[in-house]
Amino acid sequence: MNSTLQNESTGTEAGAEKQTFVMKCGGSTLAALPESFFADLRDLQSQGTQPVIVHGGGPAISDNLAKLGIETEFVNGLRKTTEPVLDVVEMVLAGSINKQIVRLIQRVGGRALGLSGVDGGLIQAKPVSNHAEIGWVGDVTGVNAEIIQGIVEMGYMPVIAPVGVDASGQRYNINADTAAGAVASHLGVSRMIVVTDVPGIMKNVGGEKKVLPSVSVQEIEDMIQTGEIYGGMIPKVRAAIACIHGKVREVIIVDGSEPQILSRVLGGETIGTRIIRMQ
Repeated sequence: MNSTLQNESTGTEAGAEKQTFVMKCGGSTLAALPESFFADLRDLQSQGTQPVIVHGGGPAISDNLAKLGIETEFVNGLRKTTEPVLDVVEMVLAGSINKQIVRLIQRVGGRALGLSGVDGGLIQAKPVSNHAEIGWVGDVTGVNAEIIQGIVEMGYMPVIAPVGVDASGQRYNINADTAAGAVASHLGVSRMIVVTDVPGIMKNVGGEKKVLPSVSVQEIEDMIQTGEIYGGMIPKVRAAIACIHGKVREVIIVDGSEPQILSRVLGGETIGTRIIRMQ
């Protein structure tokens, strides 16, 4: 694999070799981020650090399904994906949201190229085990890292919509967190950044909410059981855990509205929450 796609396995120190990093963000979160966030992406790119973006878009998919009068149903948190739903999923993810993100990056002078997992067989997939009840939802079986490498070598940051495909040409709706973890793992990246609208995982300490700088997957499960992590934070942390896949050993949850958040994380600053997979 080309060295530009290697990431240090022990974290990034100031002045370390330039690297690729994978960033996952929901489509609605990305669209709401300030222009300065995209300027930070541009600056990282111009300095030789290569961002690879994997995005979701659940709320926009639901909105479009409602406009078209197509019923949407969830089974254990995953959208039941019939062929009509799949058409809308692909239209929204690979179309409107993907191109909106590309435009936001290019507007500040960055160089981005949008594609979906279908393009070039980038994300190969198979049906999930309960496909009989959930439809065309897929598990990732492979990622064509050479496509990402080629885009990066041309000087563009890939912006990837999580729609997968199998050898027969069947499309699959892929959970964005699962797709991001698989992309990071196939690129040999040991950690990735999840951009949200919260500063990290919060814990009540002496009557005051504080951000946990580091937490293990098991500790998160314990905190959900005790109610320390509750409400809207549960899906955020579960999504981050889903990114810990293959070679990915840690995920950092950060608030995208923080100034120069990506540069600060990559520069070694302790910010947000690191979720660590223990041995």
